[in-house]
Amino acid sequence: MSDIKSTLKDSKKRTRFVVFNGVIAALYVVLAYFLAPISYGPIQARLAEIMTIFPAFTWATIPGVSLGCLIANLINPDSLGPVDIIGGTLATLIAGVLSYYIGKKNKYLAIIPPILVNGVIVGGYLPFLLFDTVTVSEVLFTMLTVAAGEAAVLIIIGLPLITLINKTDLKNKLP
Repeated sequence: MSDIKSTLKDSKKRTRFVVFNGVIAALYVVLAYFLAPISYGPIQARLAEIMTIFPAFTWATIPGVSLGCLIANLINPDSLGPVDIIGGTLATLIAGVLSYYIGKKNKYLAIIPPILVNGVIVGGYLPFLLFDTVTVSEVLFTMLTVAAGEAAVLIIIGLPLITLINKTDLKNKLP
């Protein structure tokens, strides 16, 4: 009988994990796609990146955020190809892992990895996908604008959301 209870509990945990990550991925895609003019390009403030605060609370949200980024980059109206699809997703995955570890010590500092990692990785390759000729100053400028857009989203919306999650029972609702 205890084996059945254990199996049911594990099944519920798996289902909760899959559903929760599906919701995170879907929200990411919807926010990125429907706000496409500000979600893609060398100057961007991808509101969907608000989802990157969740790994500060639990490792279990990293797949949903990464999958959402992957799908959002796949359906990018400007279709920047495999470099953006893989590079952007990898940047989000790396930032999620770093945010998780930093979030164990300080939830508020967990916004730093998405800002820095996306600024360096995404900002580093975008000029090569968007412009015919690329200069060092254009790469540095794009790194700065991607990081600034990320910082704006995470400081203006992310930090208050972290406070809300911390002060309510919402952190206990995460998988």
